Amino acid sequence: MNNQKKLITAIIVVALVILLGFTSLFIVNEGEYKVVLQFGEAVQIYQDPGIKFKIPFIQSVTSLPKRQMLYDSNPTPILTKDKKPIEVDNYTVWRIENPKQFLQTAQTLSNGEKRIDNAVYNTVRRKLSEIDYGDIISETGSARGDLNKQISDEVASVLERDKYGIKIVDVRIKRTDLPNENKESVFKRMISDRRAIAARYLSEGDEEYRKITSNADRLAKELIAEAQASSKKIIAEGEQEAASIYNAAYGKDAEFYKLYRTLESYITTFQGEPIIMLPITSPYAQILLGR
Repeated sequence: MNNQKKLITAIIVVALVILLGFTSLFIVNEGEYKVVLQFGEAVQIYQDPGIKFKIPFIQSVTSLPKRQMLYDSNPTPILTKDKKPIEVDNYTVWRIENPKQFLQTAQTLSNGEKRIDNAVYNTVRRKLSEIDYGDIISETGSARGDLNKQISDEVASVLERDKYGIKIVDVRIKRTDLPNENKESVFKRMISDRRAIAARYLSEGDEEYRKITSNADRLAKELIAEAQASSKKIIAEGEQEAASIYNAAYGKDAEFYKLYRTLESYITTFQGEPIIMLPITSPYAQILLGR
């Protein structure tokens, strides 16, 4: 009987040791925080992977994600500066930066997302109420990128001020849309506005075209006039130079010049094979007859 009692006692002790061992050990995985709670208060935070210890039955362990998380807000109605109702759809990239503060304030991921949703909604509503609808949907400017950054910074400031232990990485407006009952009238007005802008651009383009064409025609006439004046001057100078050369050449032999001019007159006279009647005794005929 004594041996049986000793055996049972030993088994119970071993079982208690094993139970205490299992209840005092826990594992920290990659990408998570392990928070040790004692009477509901965080007393130790582990974030490096490995096997850790706690006091059995007195302390408990809860897990929180260390990775970045995405919270996708539901579309919410907002009035712009020019009183246009729009539905804004945005998302938030966030992570838990201080697990102890997070557990003291938000306590759960669901509550943390509610805090984020409230801060984002209030900030987006105020920011968009300061901007016209046309500037919000504009594809050309950088206002949208600046707006996203302003919203991100302000939401981060609010959550940091209230010590939620949350780090806001980015807040992005992914869609701004009109309510269904307003779309058709706004689209018609937008089409009308764009047509008016297009007509103004066409009118300005026609005016610029006429101005450019007029300047080009005037410049062309000036260039042609200058070219013609230059060509006449060059031709006159060339003819004067040629006459001077001819005079110098012909002046050296008057008889040759006389003969040359006579031959030129023959070329002119006999163009078209005319019939010419001349006295046999005329110098013209004598030359033709070789006398």
